[in-house]
Amino acid sequence: MIKEISVIGGGTMGNGIVTVFALNNFKVHLIEMDQARVDKAVESIKNNLNRMVKKQTITEEQMSEAVSRISTVIGVDNFPLNSDLVVEAIYENYEAKASIFKQLQAIAKPECIFASNTSSISITELGTVCRPDKFIGMHFMNPVPMMKLVEIIRGFSTTDDTFKLIYDLAGSIGKTPCEVNDYPGFISNRILLPMINEAIFALMEGVAKAEDIDTVMKLGMNHPMGPLTLADFIGLDVCLAIMEVLYNGYNDPKYRPCPLLKKMVAANKLGRKSGEGFYKY
Repeated sequence: MIKEISVIGGGTMGNGIVTVFALNNFKVHLIEMDQARVDKAVESIKNNLNRMVKKQTITEEQMSEAVSRISTVIGVDNFPLNSDLVVEAIYENYEAKASIFKQLQAIAKPECIFASNTSSISITELGTVCRPDKFIGMHFMNPVPMMKLVEIIRGFSTTDDTFKLIYDLAGSIGKTPCEVNDYPGFISNRILLPMINEAIFALMEGVAKAEDIDTVMKLGMNHPMGPLTLADFIGLDVCLAIMEVLYNGYNDPKYRPCPLLKKMVAANKLGRKSGEGFYKY
């Protein structure tokens, strides 16, 4: 039974995951590298909760209770030993993630389940550095408090017991879990990112302006936002990283990252987080 959860990484995804677990009566430990990152994550969590109160989706009392369930930890070395589940939510880099899980393998209690919020990196590969039978993917969608979907990804050695426990956990926090087997990009990004990549090709080739490409997809395909706006929201560096995982994972030219995408990342035009991508912010 899962009672205590540790979340490693307090960025956009990590602080959203902490928020959701805390609202659903779990004791949550937020682990970051230093105090500045901890403070920034806690501020984001409180802002998320305040927005929910203003929208009347939660009460002031629920917000206070959620905050009281969150503790902060600096450094993986100080990993809370009572954790029943750890969810890693750092940036998309295999070496960085694998290094954390290797470290956790020697610290966490044997029953602790390891999960990664990776959006594209192989769960099977990550599992080989620690406890493959208790290793699983929990790919939340952004923004985590609002989006219902969680992809639950089985690695090659993930046991049925591990899968069922995490699948049921996702349902218990109000999410809709989808079972996914471990292939590059899983379901969401295998379909979404090639669409975004093709929109960037259309822009690069002069088929239309960014605004018109987005308008066609919003009004013609009923998408809530256009693919180029969405790319800016995700982060162009993240989009490129996922396209490279798809390209290398399948060795198929249909997943070739658009040269314009690569050029924009090289120029640090990453979207909303850098102030400029396909649009200026």
